[in-house]
Amino acid sequence: MAEPPIRILGVDPGLRRTGWGVIVTEGTRLSYLGCGTIISNDKAPLAERLRELHDGLEEIIKAYAPDEASVEETFVNKDAQATLKLGHARGIALLVPALHGISVGEYSANMVKKTVVGSGHADKQQIQAMIKVLLPKATYNGPDAADALAIAITHAHHRKARALAKGL
Repeated sequence: MAEPPIRILGVDPGLRRTGWGVIVTEGTRLSYLGCGTIISNDKAPLAERLRELHDGLEEIIKAYAPDEASVEETFVNKDAQATLKLGHARGIALLVPALHGISVGEYSANMVKKTVVGSGHADKQQIQAMIKVLLPKATYNGPDAADALAIAITHAHHRKARALAKGL
């Protein structure tokens, strides 16, 4: 019996720019549905910026009705303040799908690169080139949206293993 199509939302969280992408997986076949970037007002207070991200993700979930979601894990760098701000945006990216009862997978940047390109140290151009191969109808407005599609693709490839690990 064929597996039903599953809509997957991928989110590349960022306080300034949060990329999002929605794909459908049906067996091993992937299809592009949409993608974009939520941009917050970098002059606004932190709480307002987080609300903008929340509201943007709410609109995407209402428009695309994903079955599952995936979010990139936080990359910790030397700038603790920047890492903390990214953590706030990531919290919103995890919370909004959860509020809708959507399960969320989390993937490291290296896992996403390795899954999509075959190398954990791939650059953004390599990721974008593979997105064009895997989702030829995809059009995106920048690297954040392309990264979000890569995160969704990673989830599509690893979702069965995640379900087995959870005993489903």
